[in-house]
Amino acid sequence: MSHGKIREEKDCLNCGHTVEERFCPYCGQENTEARQPFYYLFTHFIEDFTHYDGQFWKTIKYLLFRPGKLTKEYIAGKRQLYVAPVKLYIFISFITFLLPGFLPSIEDQSHDIQKPSAEETRIKKEKTEKALGNLKKEGILTDENVINVKKLIDTIESDSKKEQAIADNDDLIDETLTESNTKVLGAENMKQYDSLHQKNGGVLYLLTRPFAKKTFELKERGLNKKQIKERFVETFSHTLPKALFVYLPIFAFFLWLFHNKKKWWYFDHGIFTLHYFSFLLLGILIFMIKSSVMDFLPDYGIINFISTLFSMALTVYLAIYFFVAHHRVYETKKRISIFKGSLLFIINSFGLMLMLIGLLYISFLMIH
Repeated sequence: MSHGKIREEKDCLNCGHTVEERFCPYCGQENTEARQPFYYLFTHFIEDFTHYDGQFWKTIKYLLFRPGKLTKEYIAGKRQLYVAPVKLYIFISFITFLLPGFLPSIEDQSHDIQKPSAEETRIKKEKTEKALGNLKKEGILTDENVINVKKLIDTIESDSKKEQAIADNDDLIDETLTESNTKVLGAENMKQYDSLHQKNGGVLYLLTRPFAKKTFELKERGLNKKQIKERFVETFSHTLPKALFVYLPIFAFFLWLFHNKKKWWYFDHGIFTLHYFSFLLLGILIFMIKSSVMDFLPDYGIINFISTLFSMALTVYLAIYFFVAHHRVYETKKRISIFKGSLLFIINSFGLMLMLIGLLYISFLMIH
């Protein structure tokens, strides 16, 4: 239910029937004003997930802490109590793959730190010498102390400059794409690549040729390794949600193969799959948030220990969640459930790995 102002008129704007109270008894539309403030577009979207006594949060609670419960409830027909599986998956997927762009990063902030100018360095040096001179006049430091302090400062500045020079040089070497470091199976351009490998032919040549062509194309456009990496990550992150969505029916198909066809419909396996993949995406989201928080915490042993412990616990929970949910939904004996669950886990892990490899390959070819 929204917080929009109720219309004084009693006719439904959607179907024309009489509306006695807040909702139309015929079509269910809320009898609120047709035009709302701009922010309503966003508040209505959020309310859609939090209406009916916290429908969304109840769904998330069951999804995270009650493996299989949500699927059983939905299959049993209790569907108004929870967010629909497809809607839930799309929303969580949207948040998971959109969030990284909004999370702050120390690396991003480090690029904004400017190096001191020559004038700033000179002023800083003059202030240091003046301070040392005052300490010498007051008898706090001797001539020898002043000389030693200046030597120490010069040594620190020299080491800092060397480290910066090495870092800059490493970045230059790593980021520059040159003739000498851009080879694909021993070839430096497409003409050379075809002449070296076309005679042998085979599957390897057919698979690597598009990759080689893209590599040389990016090289000719003058892109460095850092730019290629950034574009690759961007393309991959845009493609991954679509690939996971495509794999959903495949995952459900394997479930269908392993269970009684009369008792369980393909629809039921689809519900289980949507809930399980939604849970996995939530796990990824939690890892992202944890990683971002750790970037801003001090590097203390106890904090790192707690972080590692949390990551291990979450990883184990992500692994066993499938087996617990599978056993509760399909209600088979524990041994049979573990056996079937293990086979399904191995098959789908292999399938997801193949999909990921293919996605990495396609994402590279799609770099623009």
